[in-house]
Amino acid sequence: MPYTPWASSEAARGVMRANKRRDPSPELAVRRRLHSAGPRYRVDFSPLGGRRRADIVFTRRRIAVFIDGCFWHGCPMHATQPKTNASYWGPKLARNIERDRETTAQLESSGWVVLRYWEHENPEAVAAAIDAVVRGMPRRKRPAL
Repeated sequence: MPYTPWASSEAARGVMRANKRRDPSPELAVRRRLHSAGPRYRVDFSPLGGRRRADIVFTRRRIAVFIDGCFWHGCPMHATQPKTNASYWGPKLARNIERDRETTAQLESSGWVVLRYWEHENPEAVAAAIDAVVRGMPRRKRPAL
C-alpha cells in the first residue's frame, strides 16, 4: 500500500496537531460538573491495561465513560468525511469506530459498565446521567493484598 501523508497541507497539519487526546473542552465541562456533584474518578485511565483509555473511570464501580468527538468517532448527526486525502481519512475514521465497538465489547465482557456520550451533548445532562449511574452501582471492595 503506498504511503499517504496524514496531513494534506501545513494548515491541516496545524489543526490536527492542536487536537488534544486529554482534557478537551467538552470533557472538561462534564468533569467539572461531576466533581462538584461529589463522585471521584480517574482521568484518562486504561481500565483493562494497554493503550485503550477511557476519559473518566470510576474504578471501584467499574464504570468507564467516553466523551467521543463527533469527527473522530463518527457521530450520526455531525460526522463529516474529508474530501482531501480521502483515501487516508476514510479507513482511519472507520477504524476508530470499529475500535470503539471493540473497546466497549471488551470492557462489558470484563464486567464494566460503559457509558458513551457525544461531545455536542449538554454537559449538565451528561454529568447528571453519569452521576445517576454511579450512585446506582454498588462499590466493589478492593482486593486484599
